[in-house]
Amino acid sequence: MLKIKEYVKAESLEQAYELNQKKSNCILGGMLWLKMSDRTVQKAIDLSGLGLDTIEETEDSFSIGCMVTLRQLELHPRLNEWTNGAIRDCVKDIVGVQFRNLATIGGSIFGRFGFSDVLTCFLALDTYVELYQSGVIPLEQFVGIKRDRDILVRIIVKKTPVKCVYMTHRNAKTDFPVLACAAALSGQTDNCRGYVVAGARPGRAIRIEIGTEEVMRLRKGAYTKEDLRSLAAGLAKDIPMDSNMRASAEYRSHLAEVLLFRCLSTLQERGGEV
Repeated sequence: MLKIKEYVKAESLEQAYELNQKKSNCILGGMLWLKMSDRTVQKAIDLSGLGLDTIEETEDSFSIGCMVTLRQLELHPRLNEWTNGAIRDCVKDIVGVQFRNLATIGGSIFGRFGFSDVLTCFLALDTYVELYQSGVIPLEQFVGIKRDRDILVRIIVKKTPVKCVYMTHRNAKTDFPVLACAAALSGQTDNCRGYVVAGARPGRAIRIEIGTEEVMRLRKGAYTKEDLRSLAAGLAKDIPMDSNMRASAEYRSHLAEVLLFRCLSTLQERGGEV
């Protein structure tokens, strides 16, 4: 059972950061996963009064406040247009609308949960996180950092030209994913790069880069279905898997080949310039 002794609605990020340095205190976020924990919180710190619940688009990026809900991501027209609907696809099966109206992107990203659809998808994009104390760092770097007492302020998605696909397999529609996969081609003709990401392995999502030659062949639509299956199988072998109550490591490895094949096939079908 979760017990909260004192509630504080932060008046500034500085205040929130100072309060959060005490291990018995806690940032609330959307409080969806927190309420399921068995712990006592001395001070629960609420960031909802700091204006961090908006998605702002500039000429070169999308700035997503840490208190933006998963439902806001799901319904944001420009963000989904830019990512070919991948953002919508990565959140639409997370529990239900009521849950997504409360769960925040800050909680999803900062938690670095192994089961996170959100983390998996955003790793495929040109994404950065802004931390109150540590500043702006790439999301891929942030994923590998041990959790500390810093505060995630916002997520920044650079408007690098991109084609992105997100797919997942669940044992039941609103369950945690058995495996989540994303694939993306990003950049211009002379420096286009490709990535595949696997999450719910069941460990934290990891990103694998696709070779330059393979990226160019995908863009030209030069792969046959069998070639794509071989490429997917090769990439899947580089993704470490483990077992848990939802699936074995062997089954996840098989799923990785299937989902990556589907993701890569979709990218190739879109073809041409990013």
